[in-house]
Amino acid sequence: MTEKPPITVDVLLPGGKVTTVAGGRSLLEISEGISGFYTSSIVAALVDNKLTELGSVIEKPAIIQFLDLTTTEGARIYRRSLTILLIQAVYDLFPEAVVKVEHSLGKGLYCEIHKTPELSAADVAGVEKRMWQLVNRDLPIKKRRATLHEAEQVFSRQGFDDKVYLLKYWVKDYLSLYSIGNLEDTLYGYHVPRTGLLQKFALEFYRPGVVLRFPDEKDPFTIPPLIKQAKLFEIFRESEKWGTILGFDTVGAMNSLIEKGQIPEVMRVAEALHEKKIAQIADMITERKEEICVILIAGPSSSGKTTFAQRLRIQLLVNGMRPYPISIDDYFVDREHTPLDESNNPDFEHIEAIDIPLFNEHLLHLIGGEEVEIPTFNFANGVREYHGRSIKLEENQPLIIEGIHGLNEQLTRSIPRRRKFKIYISALTALNIDRHTRIHTTDTRLLRRIVRDAQFRGTGALETIRRWPSVRRGEERNIFHMQEEADIMFNSSLVYELAVIKEIAEFLLHKIDQPEPEYVDAKRLLAFLSSFMPLAPDNVPSNSILREFIGESCFFVE
Repeated sequence: MTEKPPITVDVLLPGGKVTTVAGGRSLLEISEGISGFYTSSIVAALVDNKLTELGSVIEKPAIIQFLDLTTTEGARIYRRSLTILLIQAVYDLFPEAVVKVEHSLGKGLYCEIHKTPELSAADVAGVEKRMWQLVNRDLPIKKRRATLHEAEQVFSRQGFDDKVYLLKYWVKDYLSLYSIGNLEDTLYGYHVPRTGLLQKFALEFYRPGVVLRFPDEKDPFTIPPLIKQAKLFEIFRESEKWGTILGFDTVGAMNSLIEKGQIPEVMRVAEALHEKKIAQIADMITERKEEICVILIAGPSSSGKTTFAQRLRIQLLVNGMRPYPISIDDYFVDREHTPLDESNNPDFEHIEAIDIPLFNEHLLHLIGGEEVEIPTFNFANGVREYHGRSIKLEENQPLIIEGIHGLNEQLTRSIPRRRKFKIYISALTALNIDRHTRIHTTDTRLLRRIVRDAQFRGTGALETIRRWPSVRRGEERNIFHMQEEADIMFNSSLVYELAVIKEIAEFLLHKIDQPEPEYVDAKRLLAFLSSFMPLAPDNVPSNSILREFIGESCFFVE
């Protein structure tokens, strides 16, 4: 009998080098032989561009690209594994406790541990100590495939009713369960194979919960300091209160309402909560109308700034104020003077892409009651032009300025801070897949942008995902570190929106083929969306922030 030739695989190393190694082994075994080429721990791999766990055995020739903590997907897997480590440690010490993973906070993950007596600093220190014990023992993070019936029995026994609820709508006939000790869980994504790989983390008491801290992918060896963002934390707490008003906070519970035909009322209440908050912000501005002359609205991509500005304008009109909008885009410097980014391309999100001196000169003239000719930026030619468009503000007519730099004092440096009202807006969803699996704010915004770009800009999901890292870098540089500068924050997330977006986004994401680097993100988003029952957009009102992305908004000519 002729022996089969040995299996070999090609490994793409950092810097573009390729090495050929023996297959027929697990990815973990293969990674141990080439780990010296990587700056941090390897946690997963792309096998023929398909995300694969290290425990998988490679049984045929393939192209492998290992992922360490400097990669976005590697960092995501590391954080997910840290989360299941935290959950196991809590249940080892407090078997009756309930853990709820809430949201990001600074560079960490805020979680709540509900127990009797209530959580204390000493409890948190004990949980962290237990986590380190599990790490130092280098235990396997076991994985097994369970039928839905088996998973239901496991979750019921462990008191995870929220996970049982979701199984009713699960699209596959099996579920992957992970365990470190005697607890079996699923966070709907891959994990590292052993606890010994989780060498960088810290746990900090943050009343009434904890913050799980971990390295940033830019620096996998350092845990960044916790920056306490009181205003952002408060807006997340408000979102939780809205969830209580609506009567649910997990996808499984929402699916049940959709199935029973009870979701239209939820949609109306969610929209009413938005309208009430916008009216409250308008009232805050009106109370200071003798002082405030500039209203600034800032937020990351796809946060709904444009619709929010229109709805705020209407509420201000109700209060007897007549705000006048000015577009920062019209004050771009001529394209030849635009700053360049790290790839030597024009960086239109850089604050110096705006003619700050001219913008401030016009602001001073306008609030001083003078008439000003406003420029128009010609995007085709890349130059600023004047076409006789002059404005003069009257009494009770503040300026509304919307853009990513609204919180930056440099943008409106000629106007005293007390005469400005700054609003930060983002989609900070309080809805979880289940109590242990949160919905990332970034994913919500990315899905909004995918749907909007396809609808209004003729751009496919592939290109939108490809541009997303650059968008995120701009947000980190220009927005997130200034969040606390806002006078008020507004959460533009709608608890029902992903059920509406689901089928539109799925159609677009399915067009991304496996050879494309963006395929990994597409598969992750598709898996995420599979948890939702679809919801027709019929009951979404025409002034909803969601209409900015799915179309038929009363504020836009389409």
